Amino acid sequence: MAYKIAVVGATGNVGREMLDILDERGFPAREVVPVASRRSQGVQVSFGDRTLTCQAIDHFDFSDVDICLMSAGGAVSKEWSPRIAAKGCVVIDNSSAWRYDADVPLIVPEVNADAITGFTRKNIIANPNCSTAQLVVALKPLHDAATIRRVVVSTYQSVSGAGKDGMDELFNQTRSVFVNDPITPGKFTKRIAFNVIPHIDVFMEDGYTKEEWKVLAETKKMLDPKIKVTCTAVRVPVFIGHSESVNIEFERPITAEEARDILREAPGVLVVDKHEDGGYVTPYESAGEDTTYVSRIREDATIENGLNMWVVADNLRKGAALNAVQIAEVLVNRGLITPKKAAA
Repeated sequence: MAYKIAVVGATGNVGREMLDILDERGFPAREVVPVASRRSQGVQVSFGDRTLTCQAIDHFDFSDVDICLMSAGGAVSKEWSPRIAAKGCVVIDNSSAWRYDADVPLIVPEVNADAITGFTRKNIIANPNCSTAQLVVALKPLHDAATIRRVVVSTYQSVSGAGKDGMDELFNQTRSVFVNDPITPGKFTKRIAFNVIPHIDVFMEDGYTKEEWKVLAETKKMLDPKIKVTCTAVRVPVFIGHSESVNIEFERPITAEEARDILREAPGVLVVDKHEDGGYVTPYESAGEDTTYVSRIREDATIENGLNMWVVADNLRKGAALNAVQIAEVLVNRGLITPKKAAA
């Protein structure tokens, strides 16, 4: 069986990555259609060895589309996802628009694939925040083994999480430093070149940012509502790849060696943890990879049943595009949808 797939937001960083991953993984598609805003109509994007032309969302007919991968931002998703879903097309949305809706499953396939059956309520499935996706992939097997009580996470998030504009700003500011040109922040609140910014998304009344709240809320929804989570989200001058310093308190004893053994067997995880120079993974090495890497696993002697670890992943892939395609694969592999139209 082959499916018709639409990628909305196909000209953006994540949309282009979705097209690449659909091709790389050999997704059973009879047709893939890139869709974008009216101003991007006619723009050409790559799909494997082919070039596809973007269609404008305003005029595109979704009635014969089976799956829509939506990566066009929250406002667009709020407006269009229900309309697309009403056409019988399952929407897998990468924005924050539907993550906290009780009738929309929030899915990371390695963590809570069984929850996907709830998609029939609205025909929409939510992709988690990029920093949450890699975090829960690493936490899930440990939670199953020793029950997590509390998580303290500090993120080191790359500029690609802010889109192409964020990547351009880092590039241009870095060049300006070397030629001694003035630097004026645009996408970010302060200079990002050779700097770190402890501020991602808008501030909330309690002093946390929306990005930090997302990690808390999404971890609870996907993993366990009883887990206590606190987060500090930081933007760093890295182009691709999010990193996280994670401190975990468990209900039951677990050693660092036990955690390594558990994570080595976990889906989507690769442990790189040698007590030597370079015996760990950095975001540079994660770029272009599907894996969530875990390093620096060690016991925390300051709390009972505590562990520290370092978690790294490509935020454009596992944090966004790859996870969305994996969700589509779950729909197909479990027989939860069938193509509207047979392949010719």
